[in-house]
Amino acid sequence: MTEDVSSAYAGPRRILSGIQASGALHLGNYLGALKRFTALQDQGAPCFLFVADLHAITVWQDPALLAAQTREIAAAYLASGLDPARSVIFPQSAVRAHSELAWILNCTARLGWLDRMTQFKEKSGKHKERSSVGLYTYPVLQAADILLYKATEVPTGEDQKQHLELTRDIAGKFNTDFGVPGFFPLPEPLTQGPAPRVMSLRDGSAKMSKSDPSDQSRINLTDDADTIVSKIKKARTDPEPLPETLDGLAERAEARNLVTLYAALADISREAVLEQFGGQGFGAFKPALAELAVQSLAPVTAEMRRLMAAPDEIDRVLKDGAERAAAVADPVVDDVKRIVGFWRG
Repeated sequence: MTEDVSSAYAGPRRILSGIQASGALHLGNYLGALKRFTALQDQGAPCFLFVADLHAITVWQDPALLAAQTREIAAAYLASGLDPARSVIFPQSAVRAHSELAWILNCTARLGWLDRMTQFKEKSGKHKERSSVGLYTYPVLQAADILLYKATEVPTGEDQKQHLELTRDIAGKFNTDFGVPGFFPLPEPLTQGPAPRVMSLRDGSAKMSKSDPSDQSRINLTDDADTIVSKIKKARTDPEPLPETLDGLAERAEARNLVTLYAALADISREAVLEQFGGQGFGAFKPALAELAVQSLAPVTAEMRRLMAAPDEIDRVLKDGAERAAAVADPVVDDVKRIVGFWRG
């Protein structure tokens, strides 16, 4: 169904992504998202990058902290090399069209589609009746985020591929239901990045997460050098030396994670890491990894701290970004209202 309507879309290339305004950003966010965003920007891609504060409140957020978390994520965007003159950086909630389009798309999406979303099942656990309605429907808000800017590509991790498929289904159904082939594009995933999934320093089978109760499980972008060294020194490993080939990492999740981190930070292959450190123990490898991590993150950390001490500077970027985003988003919502048949006055 959806492939027929996608062929008619002839709009410009646009890339959209966002990071949720909850908890401190960590090394996984930097390698898996921020570096990718900066690389896309530097390749000349038109990027819309938002702070997902509407998504954040699908679970309880302390109102006193939410604005500060929004600024911290914006600071991380800027400190990682994103240029507000080239990329549109804004808070999701500052562009009202996100919420407007989400409601309309809620009436396009189907219950069965949302029932298949695995992340809701994971996040709600055994007591889904206690979860907010927003947590259940946030994949539709995510679709609105993307379609509002008619984004053609979305940097996507493995855990978000299902949501992008839902976005494509919603876009295709809207285009078909209202007889507007090609109105919404069917966005494609951008799955390639500087690093595969970054895992916890305490459990190589779990993703590095800002919601993990153990701060030792992650390297925060605001950690100082001593803290980074300490966390890597304490990272869980096994007693065996590093292997000389990738096959030797297959059943060693923690070792594989640390090798992956080194490769991503050094911008080399994991094979190259093992050529250098294969046969050596973690007593030699961990200090090398810690030194590399400190060296790589020090400029980002320093600039984040400078920006967070200057909230007015961040707020100017966010305000300007929100105005530029709205200039693109508002006409799309106006067109959607016309297509749906809402009274226009």
